Amino acid sequence: MNDDVRNIVLGVIAAGISAALGWLTRTYAWRRRLRRKQAFFGLPENSESLLVVNRDPATAEPAVHRFDVFALLELSALIKDCGAHLQMVTQDATQQGFGERTEFCVGGPGSNRRMLAHMSAMLPGVRANIDPEPGPDRGAFQIGAEWYRMDAGVTEYVLLARLTAGRQTRPVFLFCGQRAITNQAATRYLARNHERLSRKYGNNSFVLLLKVVNSHAYGPDLVELVADVTRAAQAPLPETETERTSPRAS
Repeated sequence: MNDDVRNIVLGVIAAGISAALGWLTRTYAWRRRLRRKQAFFGLPENSESLLVVNRDPATAEPAVHRFDVFALLELSALIKDCGAHLQMVTQDATQQGFGERTEFCVGGPGSNRRMLAHMSAMLPGVRANIDPEPGPDRGAFQIGAEWYRMDAGVTEYVLLARLTAGRQTRPVFLFCGQRAITNQAATRYLARNHERLSRKYGNNSFVLLLKVVNSHAYGPDLVELVADVTRAAQAPLPETETERTSPRAS
């Protein structure tokens, strides 16, 4: 074997080793990201999860609003990416306990009884006005001593929460919006920012208040983080605030 042939062979071997190392490095990084994603969502390979859908309060039939359907599709993609399975149930057809399976609960307390139960049990510092009558406080959120009123299509709010009852339980994700389009905005925000949220919160609980800006023009895409309201949402409302809350709010 002359020098030219030997150099060619060595070059091919070196290129093969470099390609193999590059592939191994990319595979390791991909698997590491996947494990972090699975841990954040509580969705190990082949695990089961629950999608709880609400009903559209504008219809007499038990229908789901189209924006909530879009939200469910985005969540389904996240679940499939983790290699997990999902079961979809309506808000009045589930009696599962908390933490048995990862749960994604979509819709405000006025259209989703399961959401109302979660908020009552785990977010005592949050109230939502579910009075169906038109008025300036319709759909408004009270978080601690603060009120967040919506201007439909202009400024709307949604709560995005990850709640756990302990290290050995699966998380529950809440997407509690003032309108259906804000539920989709929250699921899209989670899909885009889950890596950052995982780095910041790990596997701990959090409650974020998001603002959806000008949904008439931008749909669910323009979302701003208002505040981390975890502490206020998990603390009981001050007694004076509770007394002022409308009896039709939950």
